[in-house]
Amino acid sequence: MWYVYILRSVDFPDQEYTGSTADLKQRFAAHNAGKSTHTAKFAPWNLLWYCVFPDKHKALEYETYLKSHSGRAFASKRLVQPNLTSTRLANGKTDSE
Repeated sequence: MWYVYILRSVDFPDQEYTGSTADLKQRFAAHNAGKSTHTAKFAPWNLLWYCVFPDKHKALEYETYLKSHSGRAFASKRLVQPNLTSTRLANGKTDSE
């Protein structure tokens, strides 16, 4: 089994990372331990979403899609909750208030 996942930085909530792995528990621990050069500076991370695929090829295809412009739009609309702290206006209210 292979996993495609989306992480969001705890300290930098505008930073998200999409990846794939055969061992999600180990990979998530590695991200939070700073062992990945792409995510170390934004650790710690929260796991927002993941999906299981029967084989590596399908997982890598979906990861590639989620990293595309339309895939990021799909993920933000359908897979993960928006980062509400980044949508606050100067008066402390959100756009919808």
